[in-house]
Amino acid sequence: MPEVVVSIGPQHPALKEPVNFKIVADGEKIVRLELDLSYNHRGIEKAAEQRNFIRVLPLLERVCGICSHSHATVFSKGIEEIMGLEIPPRAQYIRTIIAELERMHSHLLWLGVAAHVIGFNTLFMWTWRDREAVQDTLEEMSGNRVHYGMNEIGGVRRDLTPAQVEAALERLPALEERIKKYVEMVNSEETMLIRFRDVGKMSREEALKYGAVGPTARASGVDYDVRRDDPYLAYAEVPWNVITDTHGDVYGRTRVRVGELWESTQIVRYCLENLPAGPIRVDAPKNAPKGEILSRYEAPRGELAHFIRTNGTDKVERVDIRTPTLANWTSVAVCLVNQNIADIPVIVAAIDPCLSCTSRMTVVNRVDKEGR
Repeated sequence: MPEVVVSIGPQHPALKEPVNFKIVADGEKIVRLELDLSYNHRGIEKAAEQRNFIRVLPLLERVCGICSHSHATVFSKGIEEIMGLEIPPRAQYIRTIIAELERMHSHLLWLGVAAHVIGFNTLFMWTWRDREAVQDTLEEMSGNRVHYGMNEIGGVRRDLTPAQVEAALERLPALEERIKKYVEMVNSEETMLIRFRDVGKMSREEALKYGAVGPTARASGVDYDVRRDDPYLAYAEVPWNVITDTHGDVYGRTRVRVGELWESTQIVRYCLENLPAGPIRVDAPKNAPKGEILSRYEAPRGELAHFIRTNGTDKVERVDIRTPTLANWTSVAVCLVNQNIADIPVIVAAIDPCLSCTSRMTVVNRVDKEGR
């Protein structure tokens, strides 16, 4: 059978993000492919250089709706380190609570989308219902359900009241029971086992070779998590476990995320029950001294990095963002080879892609009159 070129995207009902695959297929099997990401350039990095430290945080939250606290926190802690600020423990705990609630919100959303891709819409509705409890908690704490606006340079903008802490703790038991059911379901539900097992396999060696991060890497046996291996916020004080798996397929990536859901509930519970007293911020200078830093953070999708350069003013001279989706796209290209065309949606969904936070640059190859 001759090879056929199939173009999928950038607008396609099976894809939740604007990405274009040009696939060479032999029958139903993918032989090789070309990947084009750049359909969503918004110029946020350049815009960030025009705003002072107060005005830049709301902009950086909008790099990604699901990871808004991630971007604001990784930037804040980078600037704070350049300034030499010591953030109060209460602020660090509050940042950790919001971070793990955001992880739960992200993983529940992902689990619903993955279920929808394989036609398991009952699970889609269950997970998105449970996600509402998480977002209700975020709204009570921050005033917003998506962009929380909790960070400022030097700490957090809002304190948690005893009533907010009590309300959050009251929601946790129901969420914990639901997550236990999802753990059981991932290991026993035939629909998920048939569609996820042995699909999009990637070995540990391939994960390391191609720079996979987050649940995508941990599902292939890579025991690495920035929260443990380069601790920040309150993670060094909180008891929790890094979740890994050795299946290396979509099934393994699902098991890791569901396991992380449980760990996040325990981190949130510990932080709420052991919230330190004291201030929630320290006074930060208007200007940051000249310096450079690579600030790292474990976002829901994996390691997020902000390279920040300051020049003695109240603005950054350069901020360069490496998102986990960008790191994981190469592994997607590897996982798709020798797979069925029908498995493209679930393999792509397994890394939880976000193109709005990935495509921030367009490279143009210019050719002169002599063809050079």
